[in-house]
Amino acid sequence: MSPTADEIDAGQAIYTKATLRTYDLFVLGISNRWIWRCPTSRLLRMYNDDISGNHLEIGVGTGYLLDHCKFPVECPRIGLLDLNATCLQTAARRIARYQPVQFQANVLAPIEIDAPPFDSIGLNFVLHCLPGSLVEKAVVFQNLMPLICPGGTVFGSTLLGAGIQRGWASRRLMTFYNRQRIFSNRDDHLDQLVSALSDHFESHEVEVVGSAALFTARIASQ
Repeated sequence: MSPTADEIDAGQAIYTKATLRTYDLFVLGISNRWIWRCPTSRLLRMYNDDISGNHLEIGVGTGYLLDHCKFPVECPRIGLLDLNATCLQTAARRIARYQPVQFQANVLAPIEIDAPPFDSIGLNFVLHCLPGSLVEKAVVFQNLMPLICPGGTVFGSTLLGAGIQRGWASRRLMTFYNRQRIFSNRDDHLDQLVSALSDHFESHEVEVVGSAALFTARIASQ
């Protein structure tokens, strides 16, 4: 069953101007290190390793990672794609020096944007906010295919609710977020993520860090 508009909206509606002002402190500073046990420095290292000079960021948050990562070129082409207009505006202001282009779209539906494809796509902390099972959410990977160049890379992370060992604080906070419909990952299993990546990409790598699964996947060159 396809998620309703209300279910799709629930995972991103919390990101208002007020909450985004505290996002870097409470999510990137406190939750990542002490609750999810996946420090933001580890996510930043993933960006430094995988990002290209022709990059599309999906689920942009405050733009912190794009602001702090090291692009392989001096003047990268950057696209920002999110359903939440406030997030798009916040991230675009933060990295205005790169003149990013904004796209407002729902990644659970076919994405139609008037832009050339990208060499890398970042999908950080997005999947656990989307409604449905991880098997259903894997349609995101299918929807990204028209947006990425041959040989391109999709990388990111998601918080898992099953198939990994989680601490007490992680279990409690994740349960709360699921009840509030901020997260929808109670049954998201590591094996489901690996299977989805195998189905859509030529090769992939997955590393579990705390409650997070970090992934890098590549499509065929031809």
